[in-house]
Amino acid sequence: MALLEEYALVARALSAPARLMLLEQLAQGERGVEALADKTGLTIANCSQHLQQLRRAALVTSRRDGKAVIYRLTDAKTLALMDLLRIVAERNLAQVERILRGLSGGKDAPEAVSRADLAARLAEGSVTVLDVRPADEYAAGHIPGALNMALTEIERIVPTLDPATEIVAYCRGPYCIYAHQAVAALRKHGLNARRLDGGLPEWREDGLPLMAGAQ
Repeated sequence: MALLEEYALVARALSAPARLMLLEQLAQGERGVEALADKTGLTIANCSQHLQQLRRAALVTSRRDGKAVIYRLTDAKTLALMDLLRIVAERNLAQVERILRGLSGGKDAPEAVSRADLAARLAEGSVTVLDVRPADEYAAGHIPGALNMALTEIERIVPTLDPATEIVAYCRGPYCIYAHQAVAALRKHGLNARRLDGGLPEWREDGLPLMAGAQ
C-alpha cells in the first residue's frame, strides 16, 4: 500500500487541467512562475500552488535565479506519460473523439506524419513545415527550416504556399491543438496538410536537430 500511495501521488498530480497545461509549457523549456502564469492564464498564486503539487510528485524541479524560482521538467519520461494519457483518452472516451472531429471541421483528421519521416523529407527538401506556436517559443527552439506563424495568419499565407508540396504543422506536444486547427484551415483551401506526430519536445527528445532564433 505504501508503494501504491507513491504511484497515486503522481496520478493525482496529473488530475488537474491546469497542471497539464503547466507541464506542456515546461516541456518547451524552463520558465519562472510569472511567465508560466502569463502563458496559462492562471493567477501567480494559483500557478504557484499547482507547481508545488507537481514538485511534490517529483514531476518538476526548480532552481533559484536571484529572487526568481525557475521550474523545469524533472524527467523527459513525463512527456511519454502525458502522451499515454492522450492515447488512452482518444481510444476510450467518445467525447475526446467528438472534440477532435470538431477541430477537423467534423471530418476524420489525416494520419499524422512520424518524426522520422519528417526528418527524412526535410533532408530531401520535399516538405513545408509550419510551427504554429507563439513566436517566443519558436525563437527558443524549432525544427530547422520551419516557418513560424500564428493561426490568425493562416488565411494570409495560403496564397504563398505551393499546392504541390505537402505541409506539415506542429506545435507544443500531445495536448496542443494548434496543429490540428492549422491543418483543418489549410485543408479547407485544398492544400495537402497534415500534422506532426508529437511536437517540438518529442522532436527534441528523439535527438533530432533544432535551431534557435527568431524567423
